[in-house]
Amino acid sequence: MPKADVIRIAQAIFTVSDLAASRAFYVDLLGMNVLHEEGNALYLRGVEDREWTLKLQQCAEGESPLVRQLGYRVRDAASLDALVELADSQGLPHRWEEELDRPRMLRLQDPFGVPVSFYHEVKTYPWLLQEYHQHRGPGLQRVDHVNVMVPDVKAAVDWYGQELGFRLSEYTVDEQEAYWAAWIQRRGGVHDLALTNGPGPRMHHWAYWMPDAMSIIRTCDILAGARQPERIERGPGRHGISNAFFLYIRDPDGHRIELYTSDYITVDPDFVPIRWMRDDPRRQTLWGAKTPRSWFEEASLLEAFDGGVQAYQEGALSGIPVHVI
Repeated sequence: MPKADVIRIAQAIFTVSDLAASRAFYVDLLGMNVLHEEGNALYLRGVEDREWTLKLQQCAEGESPLVRQLGYRVRDAASLDALVELADSQGLPHRWEEELDRPRMLRLQDPFGVPVSFYHEVKTYPWLLQEYHQHRGPGLQRVDHVNVMVPDVKAAVDWYGQELGFRLSEYTVDEQEAYWAAWIQRRGGVHDLALTNGPGPRMHHWAYWMPDAMSIIRTCDILAGARQPERIERGPGRHGISNAFFLYIRDPDGHRIELYTSDYITVDPDFVPIRWMRDDPRRQTLWGAKTPRSWFEEASLLEAFDGGVQAYQEGALSGIPVHVI
């Protein structure tokens, strides 16, 4: 069976309880750029993104905020055909959808309950990277990765590797060599997708690349100046895993955003995945700073294929999922 050629992580759709409050956070404070606006939705991008990468959609009355889907761009139409064949062969729920600038998007629920979409055709726009007079806020540059909590990390790594061609960059194991976390990629960075043990499926965080460490520190200053320091959940700091300089913040509905920079590339054919022991404290925060319990336990709910909230279950491994980054 032919394999789909997945290029990279590309989009997320969040539902929010108050679109005006979300706009104030993402646009007025973080400086994300509005590509399109309609009555109940905003389509946003960073300065390097040539298409929208985050859609914020107003919840229907009586519904709670969640993640509707996580999306990937594929190389060609043949990749979409291959994904349909894969979904049919494995009995995965799937359908065709349409979104702004994406006339043909395949939505499916992966074997672990994560709502994912794939598209090839898309309308692109001039980037704003060198339009410095239009830059606002700390300077979110481009979408970088997503982190999803799942009950069985090894099974998810195997499926995404075998069926979608994701490559392993780093991973965390315990003394029995059980996988507690893995970082897998398609585009040659450290990860497009992180898979971590815990109650799931749920989205732990959605991440944007930042131009440098000072832009991340500037985010802290902006949130403090806006009298919203409670939005800062963890960091700034440096991960052992990925070597990235990071900051985790929470939007008005609790969706977690990571601002991320300074990792490394994995494109060389002789690259060997980096193995970490679960109890090595340097993997999580190279500097040794403590992490709030909320960061281990809280995550965004996902949408079920037929609507409503996707049910989730406890992780296969016991203990606080201290591997998540």
